[in-house]
Amino acid sequence: MTDTPTEAPRGLLVPLVTPFTADGEHVALDALEALAHSLLDDGAIGLVALGTTGEPATLDTAEKDAVVAVCARVCRDRAASLIVGAGGNDTRASVQALAALADRPEIHAALTTVPSFTRPSEAGVVAHFTRLAAHSPVPLIIYNIPYRTGLTLGVETLLRLADIPGVMGFKHAVGGVDQETVELLAAERDDLAIWAGDDLYVSPMLALGAAGGILASAHLATRHFAELIRAWHVVDADTARPLGHALARLSVAVFSEPNPTVLKGVLHRQGRIPSPAVRLPLLPAQAASVEAATACLAQFDK
Repeated sequence: MTDTPTEAPRGLLVPLVTPFTADGEHVALDALEALAHSLLDDGAIGLVALGTTGEPATLDTAEKDAVVAVCARVCRDRAASLIVGAGGNDTRASVQALAALADRPEIHAALTTVPSFTRPSEAGVVAHFTRLAAHSPVPLIIYNIPYRTGLTLGVETLLRLADIPGVMGFKHAVGGVDQETVELLAAERDDLAIWAGDDLYVSPMLALGAAGGILASAHLATRHFAELIRAWHVVDADTARPLGHALARLSVAVFSEPNPTVLKGVLHRQGRIPSPAVRLPLLPAQAASVEAATACLAQFDK
């Protein structure tokens, strides 16, 4: 693990889609770069490459390397934070994936999920991340998303994970604001950052003390998501509450079909990516879903 302390970014991080050409055969790297710049222009403090929204499971090694290269160049030029998704449910393979990040000094941290499908014990999860953190060249952000991993962690385990040297914090997405979420945020530890990972619940999590959000919906209405985070950080509830409600409605529309299908449909309609293409097993969003999200977005242009 690197010995250089790294400050956790507080604010809006956007997990980038991977734009494809119309046939879905190639990554549209120029569109990716332009999209990355536009998000930073509109208030994001950083980007996440190869998160779930970027469909990394469908990218080959060369495509992944190209996506990270583009994002690293943009973040270097813009002095923005870069988080890269790496690792999985195989500890040895995850160590190798993290080691490869050493070649990119622009990378601020790695986003790595709680092991999925294998369903280890909570002690096994702690051992997994202890091994990863000991070998990773960058700090880890643990992605806690039980409705994808099939594994729910108690607050005691979450705090044990937070104690591991090299763990920066959590992207926390448990499908609501449950008791563990409240207790985790109540810990109020200076060395631990928690980012809201469920777009629908970002406002209440910020009200409870989250450092920011890692939010796919923030490809759209980016300035407003950034303003929501700033408002809660300065305890401006009069601004934050109505804005949070409006952005929640947008997030519901964006996630009405599997992510990032609706999001890509809207971005394509806006002319920001060359096609709405996704790769199987995802299918493009229905036109009605894209229309509904576009109509919801229009409220922010008034």
